[in-house]
Amino acid sequence: MSSARSRPAADTADTEAAAAELACIGTDLAQEIGRWLGYLRSERRLAAKTLEAYERDVRQFLIFLSGHWGGRVSLKQFGNLATADIRAFMAMRRADAIAGRSLMRALAGLRSFAKFLEREGKGRLGALAAVRAPKVGKTLPKPLTVENARRMADADIRADEEREPWVLARDAAVMALLYGSGLRISEALGLKRRDVPAPGAGDVLVVTGKGNKTRMVPVLQTVLALIAEYVSMCPYALAPDKPIFLGARGGPLSPRIIQLAMARLRGALGLPDSATPHALRHSFATHLLGRGGDLRAIQELLGHASLSTTQIYTAVDTERLLDVYKTAHPRA
Repeated sequence: MSSARSRPAADTADTEAAAAELACIGTDLAQEIGRWLGYLRSERRLAAKTLEAYERDVRQFLIFLSGHWGGRVSLKQFGNLATADIRAFMAMRRADAIAGRSLMRALAGLRSFAKFLEREGKGRLGALAAVRAPKVGKTLPKPLTVENARRMADADIRADEEREPWVLARDAAVMALLYGSGLRISEALGLKRRDVPAPGAGDVLVVTGKGNKTRMVPVLQTVLALIAEYVSMCPYALAPDKPIFLGARGGPLSPRIIQLAMARLRGALGLPDSATPHALRHSFATHLLGRGGDLRAIQELLGHASLSTTQIYTAVDTERLLDVYKTAHPRA
Protein backbone atom coordinates (compact mmCIF):
# COMPACT_ATOMS: atom_id res chain seq x y z
CA MET A 1 0.00 0.00 0.00
CA SER A 2 2.77 2.43 0.89
CA SER A 3 4.49 2.04 -2.49
CA ALA A 4 1.20 2.61 -4.32
CA ARG A 5 0.65 5.83 -2.41
CA SER A 6 4.21 7.09 -2.88
CA ARG A 7 4.13 6.67 -6.67
CA PRO A 8 1.61 9.49 -7.35
CA ALA A 9 3.63 11.76 -5.05
CA ALA A 10 6.79 11.03 -7.04
CA ASP A 11 4.91 11.57 -10.32
CA THR A 12 3.57 14.87 -9.01
CA ALA A 13 7.07 15.99 -8.04
CA ASP A 14 8.37 15.10 -11.53
CA THR A 15 5.48 16.99 -13.13
CA GLU A 16 6.10 20.04 -10.98
CA ALA A 17 9.81 19.97 -11.82
CA ALA A 18 9.02 19.74 -15.54
CA ALA A 19 6.54 22.60 -15.26
CA ALA A 20 9.09 24.75 -13.42
CA GLU A 21 11.63 24.06 -16.15
CA LEU A 22 9.17 25.00 -18.89
CA ALA A 23 8.56 28.26 -17.10
CA CYS A 24 12.30 29.01 -17.21
CA ILE A 25 13.31 27.90 -20.71
CA GLY A 26 11.73 29.13 -23.91
CA THR A 27 10.35 26.62 -26.41
CA ASP A 28 12.83 27.66 -29.11
CA LEU A 29 15.77 27.18 -26.76
CA ALA A 30 14.45 23.83 -25.53
CA GLN A 31 14.22 22.63 -29.13
CA GLU A 32 17.84 23.60 -29.77
CA ILE A 33 18.94 21.68 -26.67
CA GLY A 34 17.22 18.59 -28.08
CA ARG A 35 18.91 19.03 -31.47
CA TRP A 36 22.30 19.56 -29.80
CA LEU A 37 21.98 16.40 -27.72
CA GLY A 38 20.96 14.47 -30.83
CA TYR A 39 24.08 15.75 -32.60
CA LEU A 40 26.32 14.73 -29.69
CA ARG A 41 24.72 11.29 -29.59
CA SER A 42 24.79 10.48 -33.31
CA GLU A 43 27.73 12.49 -34.66
CA ARG A 44 30.09 12.80 -31.71
CA ARG A 45 29.02 9.46 -30.19
CA LEU A 46 29.44 10.67 -26.63
CA ALA A 47 28.79 8.25 -23.80
CA ALA A 48 25.30 8.21 -22.29
CA LYS A 49 26.56 9.42 -18.91
CA THR A 50 28.39 12.34 -20.53
CA LEU A 51 25.23 13.32 -22.39
CA GLU A 52 23.20 13.19 -19.17
CA ALA A 53 25.75 15.36 -17.38
CA TYR A 54 25.92 17.92 -20.23
CA GLU A 55 22.14 18.16 -20.45
CA ARG A 56 21.80 18.54 -16.68
CA ASP A 57 24.50 21.24 -16.55
CA VAL A 58 22.99 23.28 -19.40
CA ARG A 59 19.49 23.11 -17.95
CA GLN A 60 20.78 24.12 -14.50
CA PHE A 61 22.49 27.11 -16.10
CA LEU A 62 19.34 28.16 -17.94
CA ILE A 63 17.21 27.83 -14.80
CA PHE A 64 19.77 29.99 -13.01
CA LEU A 65 19.60 32.58 -15.85
CA SER A 66 15.82 32.64 -15.58
CA GLY A 67 16.06 33.72 -11.95
CA HIS A 68 19.07 35.94 -12.62
CA TRP A 69 17.33 37.81 -15.43
CA GLY A 70 13.82 37.55 -14.05
CA GLY A 71 11.95 35.68 -16.77
CA ARG A 72 11.90 32.86 -19.27
CA VAL A 73 15.15 32.54 -21.27
CA SER A 74 14.61 32.61 -25.03
CA LEU A 75 17.09 31.68 -27.74
CA LYS A 76 17.60 35.37 -28.58
CA GLN A 77 18.25 36.28 -24.94
CA PHE A 78 20.70 33.41 -24.57
CA GLY A 79 22.62 34.84 -27.52
CA ASN A 80 23.17 38.05 -25.51
CA LEU A 81 24.93 36.18 -22.70
CA ALA A 82 27.64 38.21 -20.93
CA THR A 83 30.71 37.00 -19.03
CA ALA A 84 29.26 38.51 -15.84
CA ASP A 85 26.28 36.13 -16.12
CA ILE A 86 28.54 33.09 -16.41
CA ARG A 87 30.71 34.19 -13.50
CA ALA A 88 27.60 34.72 -11.37
CA PHE A 89 26.48 31.17 -12.15
CA MET A 90 29.88 29.74 -11.26
CA ALA A 91 29.97 31.73 -8.03
CA MET A 92 26.55 30.34 -7.12
CA ARG A 93 27.71 26.79 -7.80
CA ARG A 94 30.86 27.30 -5.73
CA ALA A 95 28.69 28.54 -2.87
CA ASP A 96 26.88 25.20 -3.10
CA ALA A 97 30.25 23.49 -2.53
CA ILE A 98 30.46 22.15 -6.09
CA ALA A 99 33.93 20.80 -6.89
CA GLY A 100 36.14 22.50 -9.45
CA ARG A 101 36.07 19.44 -11.71
CA SER A 102 32.26 19.57 -11.87
CA LEU A 103 32.38 23.29 -12.69
CA MET A 104 34.88 22.60 -15.44
CA ARG A 105 32.60 19.93 -16.91
CA ALA A 106 29.63 22.31 -16.74
CA LEU A 107 31.59 24.97 -18.61
CA ALA A 108 32.65 22.39 -21.21
CA GLY A 109 29.00 21.45 -21.78
CA LEU A 110 27.93 25.07 -22.12
CA ARG A 111 30.73 25.76 -24.60
CA SER A 112 29.74 22.70 -26.63
CA PHE A 113 26.14 23.98 -26.80
CA ALA A 114 27.34 27.47 -27.75
CA LYS A 115 29.53 26.11 -30.57
CA PHE A 116 26.59 24.08 -31.85
CA LEU A 117 24.38 27.19 -31.96
CA GLU A 118 27.09 29.15 -33.77
CA ARG A 119 27.50 26.43 -36.41
CA GLU A 120 23.74 26.47 -36.92
CA GLY A 121 23.78 30.26 -37.35
CA LYS A 122 21.77 30.82 -34.16
CA GLY A 123 24.06 33.49 -32.66
CA ARG A 124 27.60 34.05 -31.44
CA LEU A 125 28.42 33.30 -27.82
CA GLY A 126 31.93 34.57 -27.29
CA ALA A 127 31.27 35.20 -23.60
CA LEU A 128 31.59 31.48 -22.85
CA ALA A 129 34.99 31.33 -24.55
CA ALA A 130 36.17 34.40 -22.60
CA VAL A 131 35.56 32.87 -19.17
CA ARG A 132 38.48 30.90 -17.77
CA ALA A 133 37.88 27.36 -16.66
CA PRO A 134 38.37 26.80 -12.90
CA LYS A 135 41.69 25.36 -11.85
CA VAL A 136 41.52 21.73 -10.86
CA GLY A 137 44.25 20.27 -8.72
CA LYS A 138 45.66 17.01 -10.01
CA THR A 139 44.86 14.12 -7.73
CA LEU A 140 46.97 11.01 -8.03
CA PRO A 141 45.23 7.64 -8.29
CA LYS A 142 45.29 5.52 -5.13
CA PRO A 143 46.14 1.98 -6.22
CA LEU A 144 46.30 -0.98 -3.89
CA THR A 145 49.68 -2.40 -2.99
CA VAL A 146 50.63 -5.61 -4.77
CA GLU A 147 50.15 -7.48 -1.48
CA ASN A 148 46.64 -6.10 -0.92
CA ALA A 149 45.69 -6.70 -4.54
CA ARG A 150 46.70 -10.34 -4.09
CA ARG A 151 44.72 -10.55 -0.86
CA MET A 152 41.63 -9.31 -2.68
CA ALA A 153 42.19 -11.69 -5.58
CA ASP A 154 42.66 -14.66 -3.22
CA ALA A 155 39.79 -13.76 -0.86
CA ASP A 156 36.95 -16.24 -1.02
CA ILE A 157 33.96 -13.90 -1.08
CA ARG A 158 31.84 -16.91 -2.02
CA ALA A 159 31.98 -18.01 1.62
CA ASP A 160 29.34 -15.34 2.34
CA GLU A 161 26.21 -17.26 3.30
CA GLU A 162 23.84 -14.28 3.16
CA ARG A 163 23.67 -14.05 -0.64
CA GLU A 164 23.01 -16.47 -3.49
CA PRO A 165 26.09 -18.52 -4.54
CA TRP A 166 25.75 -17.45 -8.18
CA VAL A 167 25.67 -13.77 -7.12
CA LEU A 168 28.86 -14.23 -5.12
CA ALA A 169 30.49 -16.02 -8.07
CA ARG A 170 29.46 -13.11 -10.31
CA ASP A 171 30.97 -10.49 -7.99
CA ALA A 172 34.21 -12.45 -7.72
CA ALA A 173 34.42 -12.70 -11.52
CA VAL A 174 33.79 -8.97 -12.06
CA MET A 175 36.40 -7.88 -9.52
CA ALA A 176 38.97 -10.32 -10.91
CA LEU A 177 38.29 -8.86 -14.36
CA LEU A 178 38.77 -5.26 -13.19
CA TYR A 179 42.22 -6.02 -11.79
CA GLY A 180 43.23 -8.67 -14.31
CA SER A 181 42.47 -6.60 -17.42
CA GLY A 182 42.33 -3.04 -16.07
CA LEU A 183 38.78 -2.37 -17.24
CA ARG A 184 36.53 0.46 -16.18
CA ILE A 185 33.54 -0.92 -14.30
CA SER A 186 31.22 0.27 -17.09
CA GLU A 187 33.35 -1.64 -19.61
CA ALA A 188 33.23 -4.85 -17.58
CA LEU A 189 29.46 -4.65 -17.09
CA GLY A 190 29.01 -3.79 -20.77
CA LEU A 191 30.63 -7.03 -21.96
CA LYS A 192 28.32 -9.22 -24.04
CA ARG A 193 28.26 -12.99 -23.65
CA ARG A 194 29.86 -13.37 -27.09
CA ASP A 195 32.74 -11.05 -26.10
CA VAL A 196 34.09 -13.46 -23.47
CA PRO A 197 35.87 -16.63 -24.64
CA ALA A 198 35.65 -19.88 -22.70
CA PRO A 199 38.76 -20.90 -20.74
CA GLY A 200 41.33 -22.29 -23.17
CA ALA A 201 39.48 -20.91 -26.22
CA GLY A 202 41.11 -17.50 -26.22
CA ASP A 203 42.93 -14.93 -24.14
CA VAL A 204 41.60 -11.61 -25.49
CA LEU A 205 38.48 -9.54 -24.80
CA VAL A 206 36.89 -7.02 -27.17
CA VAL A 207 35.94 -4.09 -24.95
CA THR A 208 33.79 -1.06 -25.77
CA GLY A 209 35.14 1.99 -23.96
CA LYS A 210 34.46 5.71 -23.91
CA GLY A 211 33.03 7.17 -27.09
CA ASN A 212 31.96 3.66 -28.14
CA LYS A 213 35.56 2.93 -29.16
CA THR A 214 36.50 -0.74 -29.12
CA ARG A 215 39.85 -2.19 -28.14
CA MET A 216 41.34 -5.60 -27.49
CA VAL A 217 42.71 -6.40 -24.04
CA PRO A 218 44.33 -9.59 -22.73
CA VAL A 219 42.54 -11.62 -20.10
CA LEU A 220 44.01 -14.19 -17.72
CA GLN A 221 42.84 -17.79 -17.91
CA THR A 222 42.18 -17.73 -14.17
CA VAL A 223 39.78 -14.83 -14.73
CA LEU A 224 38.05 -16.67 -17.59
CA ALA A 225 37.67 -19.66 -15.27
CA LEU A 226 35.91 -17.48 -12.67
CA ILE A 227 33.60 -16.04 -15.35
CA ALA A 228 32.84 -19.55 -16.62
CA GLU A 229 32.00 -20.66 -13.07
CA TYR A 230 29.57 -17.75 -12.75
CA VAL A 231 28.01 -18.55 -16.15
CA SER A 232 27.46 -22.18 -15.14
CA MET A 233 25.69 -21.07 -11.94
CA CYS A 234 23.65 -18.16 -13.35
CA PRO A 235 19.93 -19.03 -13.24
CA TYR A 236 19.12 -16.84 -16.24
CA ALA A 237 19.65 -17.48 -19.94
CA LEU A 238 22.63 -15.52 -21.25
CA ALA A 239 22.00 -14.52 -24.86
CA PRO A 240 25.15 -13.97 -27.00
CA ASP A 241 24.24 -10.33 -27.73
CA LYS A 242 23.20 -9.45 -24.16
CA PRO A 243 25.32 -8.48 -21.11
CA ILE A 244 27.08 -11.44 -19.53
CA PHE A 245 26.79 -10.04 -15.99
CA LEU A 246 23.22 -9.84 -14.73
CA GLY A 247 21.55 -8.45 -11.64
CA ALA A 248 19.70 -10.55 -9.08
CA ARG A 249 16.44 -10.21 -11.05
CA GLY A 250 17.95 -10.92 -14.44
CA GLY A 251 18.31 -7.32 -15.59
CA PRO A 252 21.48 -5.30 -16.24
CA LEU A 253 23.92 -5.33 -13.34
CA SER A 254 24.28 -1.94 -11.64
CA PRO A 255 27.80 -0.65 -10.89
CA ARG A 256 26.51 0.16 -7.41
CA ILE A 257 26.15 -3.55 -6.64
CA ILE A 258 29.85 -4.14 -7.36
CA GLN A 259 30.78 -1.08 -5.32
CA LEU A 260 28.88 -2.49 -2.35
CA ALA A 261 30.50 -5.91 -2.80
CA MET A 262 33.90 -4.23 -2.84
CA ALA A 263 33.02 -2.30 0.32
CA ARG A 264 32.12 -5.54 2.11
CA LEU A 265 35.36 -7.16 0.99
CA ARG A 266 37.61 -4.27 2.00
CA GLY A 267 35.88 -4.19 5.40
CA ALA A 268 36.57 -7.90 5.87
CA LEU A 269 40.22 -7.49 4.84
CA GLY A 270 40.78 -4.23 6.74
CA LEU A 271 41.63 -2.22 3.61
CA PRO A 272 41.24 1.58 3.32
CA ASP A 273 38.17 3.30 1.85
CA SER A 274 40.22 4.08 -1.26
CA ALA A 275 39.99 0.36 -2.19
CA THR A 276 37.18 0.84 -4.72
CA PRO A 277 36.42 -0.98 -7.99
CA HIS A 278 38.17 1.81 -9.91
CA ALA A 279 41.22 1.40 -7.65
CA LEU A 280 41.61 -2.08 -9.14
CA ARG A 281 42.07 -0.46 -12.57
CA HIS A 282 44.61 1.96 -11.06
CA SER A 283 46.37 -0.99 -9.47
CA PHE A 284 46.50 -2.83 -12.80
CA ALA A 285 48.28 0.12 -14.47
CA THR A 286 50.61 0.93 -11.57
CA HIS A 287 51.71 -2.66 -11.05
CA LEU A 288 52.41 -3.14 -14.76
CA LEU A 289 54.47 0.04 -14.81
CA GLY A 290 56.32 -1.01 -11.67
CA ARG A 291 57.27 -4.30 -13.33
CA GLY A 292 58.74 -2.53 -16.38
CA GLY A 293 55.62 -2.23 -18.53
CA ASP A 294 55.86 0.14 -21.52
CA LEU A 295 53.85 3.33 -21.04
CA ARG A 296 52.50 3.26 -24.60
CA ALA A 297 51.36 -0.32 -24.20
CA ILE A 298 49.64 0.53 -20.90
CA GLN A 299 47.92 3.45 -22.64
CA GLU A 300 46.48 1.03 -25.23
CA LEU A 301 45.42 -1.46 -22.57
CA LEU A 302 43.59 1.23 -20.56
CA GLY A 303 41.97 2.79 -23.64
CA HIS A 304 43.34 6.27 -22.94
CA ALA A 305 43.03 8.63 -25.90
CA SER A 306 46.03 10.67 -24.73
CA LEU A 307 49.37 9.50 -23.35
CA SER A 308 49.29 12.40 -20.86
CA THR A 309 46.38 10.66 -19.10
CA THR A 310 48.46 7.51 -18.68
CA GLN A 311 51.53 9.43 -17.54
CA ILE A 312 49.90 10.15 -14.20
CA TYR A 313 50.84 6.58 -13.23
CA THR A 314 54.53 7.46 -13.58
CA ALA A 315 54.01 9.97 -10.76
CA VAL A 316 52.37 7.28 -8.65
CA ASP A 317 55.24 4.88 -9.26
CA THR A 318 57.84 7.59 -8.54
CA GLU A 319 56.04 8.36 -5.27
CA ARG A 320 56.22 4.66 -4.33
CA LEU A 321 59.94 4.51 -5.11
CA LEU A 322 60.58 7.59 -2.96
CA ASP A 323 58.73 5.97 -0.07
CA VAL A 324 60.90 2.86 -0.43
CA TYR A 325 64.02 5.03 -0.55
CA LYS A 326 63.08 7.00 2.57
CA THR A 327 62.21 3.83 4.44
CA ALA A 328 65.19 1.73 3.41
CA HIS A 329 68.15 4.07 2.96
CA PRO A 330 70.29 4.36 6.13
CA ARG A 331 70.86 8.10 5.62
CA ALA A 332 67.35 8.99 4.50
